[in-house]
Amino acid sequence: MIKAVIMDMDGLLIDSEPFWRIAEIAAFKKVGAVLTDQMLGETMGMRNDDVVRHWLAHFQLKDVNFGQLELDILASVQEQVEASGKLLPGVIETLTFFKKQQLPMAIASSSPMGIIQSVVDTLGIEKYFKVMCSAEFEEFGKPHPAVFLSAASYLRVAASDCLVFEDSMNGVIAAKAAKMNCIAIPAQQDYNDKRYVIADNKFKSLLDFIALEKD
Repeated sequence: MIKAVIMDMDGLLIDSEPFWRIAEIAAFKKVGAVLTDQMLGETMGMRNDDVVRHWLAHFQLKDVNFGQLELDILASVQEQVEASGKLLPGVIETLTFFKKQQLPMAIASSSPMGIIQSVVDTLGIEKYFKVMCSAEFEEFGKPHPAVFLSAASYLRVAASDCLVFEDSMNGVIAAKAAKMNCIAIPAQQDYNDKRYVIADNKFKSLLDFIALEKD
């Protein structure tokens, strides 16, 4: 029985994945590393520090200021969110649907809390969420399940009674590792990725999910 709903944020509530890719490509270009959109698909859904660590190791960059690289990426993303962040289709309909069912909702994101706050403020959706969790406060980020388990704990609901919405493969892996029900809403270019078979269901958008629920 579903007693709570946990939402990822980037790529699910807001079309911010392009913001992260723009920021990461620009930041790594400054230190002499060329990243591509295709390469960044590998690290989508992961914490910023884990992304930076992954690509520094990949390019064998040892004399780079790790902290400054992180800060450059975060500053760029926050600026883009506040300048042009928009809700993805079906978000308000989905949040309203679960609110009417009196199911408590949480955000469980790999983004730092500062980015989460900027997103919910910019989009005007904080009122829907009882809890907002950031993986920055966990020992491990997604695909580790820690942030989802923390969200369930704060909501005082068993993990097995939670329904997670995720767009990234790393997020889906984390949700299933937490033994939660998971609905995947992959990006268009990833929709046919066979790995999403581990999700309990898959839709092209939240609009498709809400249309099915209303039938």
